[in-house]
Amino acid sequence: MRLHYLQHVPFENLARIENWAEDRGHELSRPLLFDGQELPGIDEFDWLVIMGGPMNIYEESKYPWLAREKRFIRDAIASNKIVLGICLGGQLIADVLGGKVRRNLYKEIGWHPVKLTPEGQKSRIFSVLPNTFMAFHWHGDTFEIPPQALRAAESESCANQAFALGKAIGLQFHLESSMDSVDHLIENCSNELVDGKYIQSQEEILSHVDRFQETNRLMALFLDTMEKEFG
Repeated sequence: MRLHYLQHVPFENLARIENWAEDRGHELSRPLLFDGQELPGIDEFDWLVIMGGPMNIYEESKYPWLAREKRFIRDAIASNKIVLGICLGGQLIADVLGGKVRRNLYKEIGWHPVKLTPEGQKSRIFSVLPNTFMAFHWHGDTFEIPPQALRAAESESCANQAFALGKAIGLQFHLESSMDSVDHLIENCSNELVDGKYIQSQEEILSHVDRFQETNRLMALFLDTMEKEFG
């Protein structure tokens, strides 16, 4: 399978999704949007993965490539591609499907539990995850669930953590994170680690490195299920 991913900043790449794709023999490609690289043709990939980033989906004047990216995501969904968005990526998918993106009441940074909704527990894709599981988070914005989409997960501080509509899936949380990817976030976004109800300190975040193995296991299970159902 040809997996194409969109990277918004140098320090947020595929993380452990890259290991998963290589283990399954998938072909990987990407444009560095922040570096002005061109998007591929729709027929050049089977699966689109949209990663995170510190920008907001409505900052098109500051990041003019966002408008082009949104059109590309819309075309990929219309072409019945498998489309997975994580954090900013999930917000971009929600936006093109008609779900508003806005500032969440709380910033959510660090390790926080995610709970499947009753609909998520019945979903062929999301039901492979535990009803409640720990995930990594780093976001201030959140998405509304697009019209006709299934609201699949929630957390204490963020009502909408995941949705699915056809072959398009948006996640607000991270299961793909690694020690390196979290280190890079801390290095580049440490100004966000301020006092907050759902913001953990650098020390607290890094004290739970034992959680990566389980979150990465869940990620692989989730991606395997997507490939089985949609591929």
